[in-house]
Amino acid sequence: MRACPKDISFIVPVVLLLFSAQISAQSQGDVDYNRAERFLSWNLSPMIAGDEVDPEWMPDGNRFWYRNKTFTGHEFVLIDPVRNTRSMVFDNARLAAAMSLASDTTYDPVKLPFETFKFVDTERTIEITASDRLFTCELAGYVCTARDTLPSDLPYVVSPDSVWEAFIHDYNLHIRPTGGGDSIQLTTDGVQYWSYGLGAPRPFSLLNDGDPQRPTLYWSPDSRRIAVERVDERDVEHMHYISSTSQRPRHFSQPYALPADSILPVPGLHIVTVGPGGAESNVRAELAPTLVSISLGGSAADSIWSDAGDKIHVDALSRGSKSTYLIEIDASTGEPRFLARDTSQTFVELGQRGPSSWYVTEGSEDVIWWSERDGWAHLYRFDGNANIVNQVTSGPWAVATVWHVNEANSQIYFTARGREPDRLIYHAHLYRVGFDGSGLTLLTPEDADHEIEFSPSGRYFVDSYSRVDMPPTTVVRSAVDGRVVSTLEQADVSRLAEIGWEPPRVFTVKARDGITDLYGVMYLPSDLDSTKQYPLIEYIYPGPQRGSLTSWGFMVGRRGDEAVYALSQLGFVVIQLDHQGTPWRSKAFHDFYYGNMGDNGIPDHIAAIKQLGARFPFIDLDRVGIYGHSGGGFASTDAIMRYPDFYKVAVSTAGNHDNRSYNASWGEKYQGLYESDSVSGTDNFENQINALLVENLRGKLLLVHGDMDDNVHPAMTIQVVDALIKANKDFDLLVMPDRDHGLNDPYVIRRRWDYFVRHLLGVEPPKEFRIVRPEN
Repeated sequence: MRACPKDISFIVPVVLLLFSAQISAQSQGDVDYNRAERFLSWNLSPMIAGDEVDPEWMPDGNRFWYRNKTFTGHEFVLIDPVRNTRSMVFDNARLAAAMSLASDTTYDPVKLPFETFKFVDTERTIEITASDRLFTCELAGYVCTARDTLPSDLPYVVSPDSVWEAFIHDYNLHIRPTGGGDSIQLTTDGVQYWSYGLGAPRPFSLLNDGDPQRPTLYWSPDSRRIAVERVDERDVEHMHYISSTSQRPRHFSQPYALPADSILPVPGLHIVTVGPGGAESNVRAELAPTLVSISLGGSAADSIWSDAGDKIHVDALSRGSKSTYLIEIDASTGEPRFLARDTSQTFVELGQRGPSSWYVTEGSEDVIWWSERDGWAHLYRFDGNANIVNQVTSGPWAVATVWHVNEANSQIYFTARGREPDRLIYHAHLYRVGFDGSGLTLLTPEDADHEIEFSPSGRYFVDSYSRVDMPPTTVVRSAVDGRVVSTLEQADVSRLAEIGWEPPRVFTVKARDGITDLYGVMYLPSDLDSTKQYPLIEYIYPGPQRGSLTSWGFMVGRRGDEAVYALSQLGFVVIQLDHQGTPWRSKAFHDFYYGNMGDNGIPDHIAAIKQLGARFPFIDLDRVGIYGHSGGGFASTDAIMRYPDFYKVAVSTAGNHDNRSYNASWGEKYQGLYESDSVSGTDNFENQINALLVENLRGKLLLVHGDMDDNVHPAMTIQVVDALIKANKDFDLLVMPDRDHGLNDPYVIRRRWDYFVRHLLGVEPPKEFRIVRPEN
């Protein structure tokens, strides 16, 4: 019997109503904002002890101290690897009492109000800045004196012999005696937008009267010369910003070159020789006009200056990062000499997420240079005249960073990824190898990601190793053979288990080609019921300079995004994935969507999510969301517009939605040098413009931007908004007043939660839930 139309009209709404009620009932019990808040990283971090070791090396080059996190506060630990001893730098209780007596403030011994200090008087005394006061504390008797600090004091760089402090004032280089006394002006021709040692201040810093910038300058080992950068931005066009929270809106601007601009900042380098009464000479390095940026210092600390202080080394890039050079500058004449170079049809790098990986031996007889010229990141040895002597490392794995070079033994210490079989390819290990490529030795055998810090002497290194599912262990090792000298800390995460925290799962999937392996992590609700289905949300950062995961060690998601794990506790499966087009693997992998940044790796993400859906029945492929910040804001908006049948909800914060309006050095590096066709009116950047995709929008999109974002200008989001309005599309917009690029703000996090809960779970979130972020 055929039902009549009015029967159908009655039955369908009832079925939909029952289905909606079922989803709502299922989801409502999972939406616990209080629980999710407990899993924000700033709340998880105090529940971990012993997971942060940042060594501060002593003058002898072997000993160091570090601030160790405990469950109640912090302690300061002194390590002597030569004697293999461990002690406290000071007695917290006695120091707190002495500081309290010296001021009108009472200090908690386990929560001392400082993170660092300075040894003086041959380590018998320490200087501490706390509560806007400078404390001088004698440790033998625990007696402190305190005086007010000078908040207007300028940041300075102390000379190696501790006689002088160099600083920038009114665009010029000055020095002053470290013990106090009149300053000496070394240069006189510095002007606004062509200052010695400092670039133009950022608008957000000016708005908030931010701390003065630390100048970019380097003393020679003999304290006779200062190498100081000087970038000419005088003719660079400005980007403009308006702060609207005051009665009369305030205007700010900064020099900011775009891909289509003909004028870019011009890099410069001066070598100033210091005499008794001022500057004996001011030599300007003779740099080629084709260079658009320079940087001082390779990954090994003594690569900047020669030991004799007569040569300085810089690496430099041409426009679009098509070529990179290692240049030696004669400090007396400013004359350059090329030591090594690289070119590429796409772009060149100087290292994989870290300092530029090069090293110059004394006399420039051997130059160690990081290069991807054979398709993988490896080390090459040059002879000082830009001629290759030999390739030091080779194979289908990637060198990351050179950490130390032992010139006497002709040995290089470096981290690399992907060499050890049956291990996650993103885990870094430390190796040693001879200049000639012989004797390649693994020094950190544990199956984990290793973070390395070498002692200035080169005899020891601190190794903190962990995995996604393994808390950090930090040890001191001998550089001779990697032997563990002592264990510093083993992170205690027992309190995390008490609240139901479990590490995310590492997964492997195939890329869009069905061949290439991709790796990611999956965060699950702690109360996951595998018989139910959960929406999936991905946090994306497309790169290309890095991937969605800033770390493959413990507590991934802690850096770059504070709320990945917490979001899963609202009843979502959350993933992060490193796709084709991100670094740390082969050059071809990194080049994958060069010239087409609109790709964003999203087809790889869709392929991955479909595989995960087939693998895990609790994933609902009809409810997929995506969010990201900066490049991730660009990618998430791109995803929901370019693939509207797959992505249903997107939250995009501070997105660079059109890289024609972003920093020239970045956009030109990954999209290519700007080219336009005057006849058609098109250009080679059009394939990455989100505003051109707005007609495709069918899902829910929330755009967020700070109106004082001096990295990614808010105009890029406004241009998308303009196109959406003209296309008569519904969307949501949140403008954060007086906020810069960093939007990892409790309010933004809560609004993101609300958006996904409302549009993916189908329930109304708690009204105006307040997320509280501790001050410390």
